[in-house]
Amino acid sequence: MAQGLVMVFTGDGKGKTTAALGMALRAWGHGMRVFIVQFVKSDRVMTGERLAAAQLGERFVIKTLGEGFVFPADDRDRHREAAARALAAAREALTGGYDMVVLDEITHALRHGLVSEEAVLMLIDAKPPAVHLVLTGRDAPPALLQRADLVTEMRVVKHHYARGIPAQKGVEY
Repeated sequence: MAQGLVMVFTGDGKGKTTAALGMALRAWGHGMRVFIVQFVKSDRVMTGERLAAAQLGERFVIKTLGEGFVFPADDRDRHREAAARALAAAREALTGGYDMVVLDEITHALRHGLVSEEAVLMLIDAKPPAVHLVLTGRDAPPALLQRADLVTEMRVVKHHYARGIPAQKGVEY
């Protein structure tokens, strides 16, 4: 039986979701079942990862349950409800026979008060021993980093946004 790890990809640099997706694809390639829940991304935007997942079959599931970026003027209730649905989907996936569960952009949901740190820590503590759990997003809180077996911090050295180049299909989405 594999030793399931808790892994966190955080920091202000690009590549947190990309790293998690690469790890998920690697797991899928080894015959593992993968469940990815996206806490911020909205299903109103068709991303490359969702298009790819549709081709990979039932062992690679992506649930895009967010309401998009959280802006100061936004209705937080709508975002909280979406985050609660995503957290419930994650709980179900952890006991649903998946080998790897990815909580994409979970730290954004934490930072904006859409889910509680306690709820996320309880989810980590309830993880079955053989399941790998991957959490992504900027500003991961210290308690999350303490619970993790692996923490990688992405940092910006140079980014095309600084030159006014917008998000690119196949790169950012």
